[in-house]
Amino acid sequence: MSLKLEARPAPSPRMRALSPLIAVALTLLASLFLFAALGKDPVLGFKVFFINPLRDLYALSELLLKATPLMLIGIGLAVGYRANVWNIGAEGQFILGAIAATGVALYFRQAGGAWLLAAMVLAGALGGAAWAAIPALLRSRFRANEILVTLMLVYIAQLLASWLVHGPWKNPEGFNFPQTRLFPDAAMLPLLIEGSRLNAAFLMALAALGVGYIFLERSFHGYQMRVAGEADAAARYAGYSSRRTVWIGLLAGGAAAGVAGMAEVAGPMGQLTESISSGYGFAAIIVAFVGRLHPLGICLASLLMALLFLGGEQAQQFINLPSSISKVFQGMLLFFLLGADLFIGYRLRLDRNATLGKLIWKTT
Repeated sequence: MSLKLEARPAPSPRMRALSPLIAVALTLLASLFLFAALGKDPVLGFKVFFINPLRDLYALSELLLKATPLMLIGIGLAVGYRANVWNIGAEGQFILGAIAATGVALYFRQAGGAWLLAAMVLAGALGGAAWAAIPALLRSRFRANEILVTLMLVYIAQLLASWLVHGPWKNPEGFNFPQTRLFPDAAMLPLLIEGSRLNAAFLMALAALGVGYIFLERSFHGYQMRVAGEADAAARYAGYSSRRTVWIGLLAGGAAAGVAGMAEVAGPMGQLTESISSGYGFAAIIVAFVGRLHPLGICLASLLMALLFLGGEQAQQFINLPSSISKVFQGMLLFFLLGADLFIGYRLRLDRNATLGKLIWKTT
């Protein structure tokens, strides 16, 4: 007998809501086997990876700091994903936002005042949105695949940042390191907790989640985005513009990623460096789907993903594992989520008829 996937008559809404929790539980369980396979004590590995990053106030502030760009990028991506506009290049838009904000900080480094930070936030949003406008134009005008275009633009953004810090923006007093000058105090985001690195970008992220909730759940344009994602033919019949949907989805994701890039250079980094590409843009894709494209879910998924980032750093420090182990956990989380979603819509059935048919064919 063989197994086949059979579509369920009606997928369970309750299981759809619980599937992210199931994926998290399976990831935690699989972590024990992974640590054992790597020759580490599973209990010690679990404690170092998942408990140590929550041990005190400073650790919690670092968790919120790591979660901040994930919240910003995740809510921006959710706007497009609701309408099946697949922005995979938030990492490049993050970098362009950082570059644009750095340009403002360096040009006005002798100036002061609250307007400088406001100008940097605006520059970051415009930089990310401008980078996202390229695939939006190509998709709406020439039907180019936005998945490929946004992804390829990531590498161009990385090379642009590398050229700037090795060339025109290189700090002449930086001992030949590929980095810009340090930002002046007026260009740095204020800290929320003394003695930590958590800054005002966290409040910006919470505000973005609130705005995202109003747009996605309470506005007419958000309703249009949902209809376009769930029933494209019905959306066209109702007169909704597919081009406008593409532009809104990509520009929202680009602007949010650009603000996240600004928050990174004006927060924990304090300058633009070659290592600005930190993987937040790609991790936020997982965040958006684990969070079910809902602002509250994205907030919680961002905290979980931030925990994986910090757990990788802890594993490198205390049990001699590479920090990239966090990417393995990110992959497992996505794998289990996709598996859970598959069985929400389908179920395994024994295909007796197919097996009987094979037997008859062989005997004849």
